Amino acid sequence: MKCQRCDSERILRVNVKHSDRGSFELEGKEHDGYAPNVPSICGGDYTDPDICLDCGQVQGTFPVATPEEFS
Repeated sequence: MKCQRCDSERILRVNVKHSDRGSFELEGKEHDGYAPNVPSICGGDYTDPDICLDCGQVQGTFPVATPEEFS
């Protein structure tokens, strides 16, 4: 996989299973429990972004809608 911004191949693939015990905050609103559905970042029991170690770009298509947990 190459970075969508800088073409680096140094992409860190993160995959964390947190079994409904995550804590998330957006614009001062907090959510505890399952991960909100945020494409390319997290959802349900998993947080799994791919991050370029050269430029810091999270791989995926952005912007994304505000998750319902924070609406």
